[in-house]
Amino acid sequence: MKAMSVRQQGWWALAALTMAALLLLGLMISLAVSIGEIAIPVATTAEAVSNRLFGTHFELSRIHQGIVWDYRLSRALVAASAGASLSLCGAILQALLRNPLAEPYVLGISAGASTGAVCVMILGFGYGVLGLSSGAFIGAAIAFLLVGFLATGAGGTGERIILCGVAGSQLFSALTSYIVTTSANAEQARGILFWLLGSLSGVRWPDVYLSVPIALAGFIICMAHVRALDAFAFGTDAAASLGIAVRRVQIVLFAMTAAMTASVVSMVGSIGFVGLVIPHAARFLVGPAHRRLLPATALGGAIYMVGADIVSRIIIPQQILPIGVVTALFGAPAFAVILYRVRGKA
Repeated sequence: MKAMSVRQQGWWALAALTMAALLLLGLMISLAVSIGEIAIPVATTAEAVSNRLFGTHFELSRIHQGIVWDYRLSRALVAASAGASLSLCGAILQALLRNPLAEPYVLGISAGASTGAVCVMILGFGYGVLGLSSGAFIGAAIAFLLVGFLATGAGGTGERIILCGVAGSQLFSALTSYIVTTSANAEQARGILFWLLGSLSGVRWPDVYLSVPIALAGFIICMAHVRALDAFAFGTDAAASLGIAVRRVQIVLFAMTAAMTASVVSMVGSIGFVGLVIPHAARFLVGPAHRRLLPATALGGAIYMVGADIVSRIIIPQQILPIGVVTALFGAPAFAVILYRVRGKA
């Protein structure tokens, strides 16, 4: 009975933490919709959303209604889903590769997705057959396969996987720069450069209809494999001895990681450090068990990205910074702390 009571207390604490995170996410989205060059009160924001969702007839100016619904709300929802997706990808890669430094940006998946998207945008590869998201997915898959091939040849240890990922990232970044330099005009080059640094300026409701379902599907798939992810902490041999279909789980989760990364890159560009920092912060709060870690990671990533979007719009008056710059400014020091902790444990 005492053990059951302790377990129940743990679940109640987790439920309270989840509810607090959901409330904080709702607050951050409300602030993201309200804050900008034209400040809009939160009450006006709620009225604008109510008019569109529930058919109410609050008297609002058409400018406020359009800013809230057509621009800022869709932007905030894409930021939240992108943050959740990138954070989940980081948590999954860290578990599968048993490396605390693994994430899509470090392993070159983001760079490969960027190259694939730029090939569709500038070179017209697959035009009429492949969309931007499909091109980004193919690029992400090629990058991951290349990094995996290099890592296998180099011995497959955690440190060498990261080194191969850095090499792959530099390779695909160079390919992207070459394509933009040789094939894009000046206007295209400026737009792609800003997009590659991470930009939410162009997202609208069609992007919400793509990003939110992909994030939800990825979260459901991850939660369906929490037992396997916990088993991978002890190595693939231990996971196989526990009855885990190692190869099938790896294929499913790696493919899901590539798909989620590609969807984010195709909409908002390459954004680093989110998938690295947030899983470690969530692990510090709720522990390593993936049944608790994955929801905390997804919510933490969503809150972090919405907050970064707010900062990108207010840090410099009358100018919007690329959101990738903001995440790097906060993520790079956290990355240094993680490196120090990993070195201390070693």
